[in-house]
Amino acid sequence: MKKDLITRLNEGTVLCAEGYLFAMERRGYLSAGGFVPTVVLEHPEVLSQLHREFIRAGSDIVQAFTYYGHREKLRLIGKEELLEPLQKNALQIAKDSRDEFKDLDLLVCGDVANTNIFDPNDKKTHIECQKMYEEQVRWAKESGVDFVIAETINWVDEMKIALKAIKDESLIAVTNFAIPKGDLTRCGQTPEDACKMMEDLGADVVGLNCYRGPEMTMKFLPKIREKVSCHVAALPVPYRTTEEQPGFLNQIDHECDCIPDGNAFPVALDNLYCNRFEMAQFAKQCADKKINFVGICCGAEPHHVREMSVALGRKPISYKYYPDISRHWLHGEDESFLELNTSMSKKY
Repeated sequence: MKKDLITRLNEGTVLCAEGYLFAMERRGYLSAGGFVPTVVLEHPEVLSQLHREFIRAGSDIVQAFTYYGHREKLRLIGKEELLEPLQKNALQIAKDSRDEFKDLDLLVCGDVANTNIFDPNDKKTHIECQKMYEEQVRWAKESGVDFVIAETINWVDEMKIALKAIKDESLIAVTNFAIPKGDLTRCGQTPEDACKMMEDLGADVVGLNCYRGPEMTMKFLPKIREKVSCHVAALPVPYRTTEEQPGFLNQIDHECDCIPDGNAFPVALDNLYCNRFEMAQFAKQCADKKINFVGICCGAEPHHVREMSVALGRKPISYKYYPDISRHWLHGEDESFLELNTSMSKKY
């Protein structure tokens, strides 16, 4: 029988590639700012290809691209009627992509995200959030997902609503907070306390995603791992965020003075990008700390995922094309080119 997420995590690390919003914006199929994933309906073949690339790079999870595909986002662009077809198409594309790789033990997950309307002092927004989460989770369950991730949420009470919607449908729940500047949730809890609250309410996996890069995410993970008994998730963005600017939402690229308004987020983060080896190091650190649900969020590309997979001791499908610098004409060590390399290197 197919192993569920918790069984897989009990046996070792599970790798999850995310970051579809940024990937689609960079490819020219989605508008930054609004970040409404209508690419699911307009160019499904592009999404299918990105699923393939992440799978080939070593992701164990095929995440349906329903992030920000919720009622509020579609209302803002006047296309609320697209909500159900967008959700169902994204779920079907994820399942079809999984089925292309029948020899792999892949899991499909649904996704619910921050609604951006939650107000702790306005009960009406709580009700609206509940409706949004319930309809998304219901569609996910109907499609046959293996579990659902609730992510990039920085209000504990909003996460409680999302978690309840998932557990009411008897699905495995992963709850990932995004921690803003100040190192606390927006309601004042430490990341470890917020995660413990979710575990106590029935979350199967708790952790962090988005906002912060590997180093600024790692600073919280040991305390979360110590605080909870369930599995822990860690999916940072691949950007070099710092203590001064711990989240990428307000990062400044001090080497460039031509960015409109000076804020590198979301379309001028290039100079702050993590390379593949930084993400590999993060994956290895997580495995060493018994943090078993490991991945990468906004900004992810297949080369990051592959290097993380290799760092975990694996050889994914695209390992066939893993770099071999020994064959490079200038930096290689092939004896037939050694003399040429030595002479040419002096010129460069």
